[in-house]
Amino acid sequence: MKHLGILILGLVLVSCNMQGQHQEKKLIKKEKVTTTENMELATFGGGCFWCTEAIFEQLKGIQKVESGYSGGHVKNPSYDAVITGGSGHAEVIHITFNPKVLSFNELLDVFFNTHNPTTLNRQGADRGTQYRSAVFYHNDMQKNATNEMINGLDKSGAFENKIVTEVTEFDAFYVAEDYHQDYYSNNKTQGYCQIVINPKLEKFQEMYKEKLKK
Repeated sequence: MKHLGILILGLVLVSCNMQGQHQEKKLIKKEKVTTTENMELATFGGGCFWCTEAIFEQLKGIQKVESGYSGGHVKNPSYDAVITGGSGHAEVIHITFNPKVLSFNELLDVFFNTHNPTTLNRQGADRGTQYRSAVFYHNDMQKNATNEMINGLDKSGAFENKIVTEVTEFDAFYVAEDYHQDYYSNNKTQGYCQIVINPKLEKFQEMYKEKLKK
């Protein structure tokens, strides 16, 4: 029984890059970058997209959050290709938001406060270029705002180490497989959600309670 308990604990603690590997994949198509009136886009990489999606979809002014892949050289990558690091893609969330309710700078504030932007190609136990901290900007305003915030945070000493977040012009976003979408909402009792995502959500919800959807 002791060995069985150790085995179960090991399975619960398995990192994001091992979850769902054997589930069926679907054909992933490049998203056409269009938005409805008054909406804008933001694309962030902050480690496992299960965590970042669960956080950002709770904010007021967010119309849609999709998990997927950006920043690589392989067209229409599968999850299996991305987790090897060979495709060059990062796990990202693609956000459609209303800037009249929630500004891009406010999104950046949440982004930098809900992951560690100082660890190169790593978030917690998840390691590899696919977990890199990244902002894929859609226009010069987003580029300048991101660089200004990074410079300000570095100068203020907000983090013990220097920020290593990649700031790159957006090129393409590939929607991840269906089972990755709304992962936390659909799998709240799953081990990774309980042990890894829940503590992050609790901290986020306390810090940004005034900005949360009811």
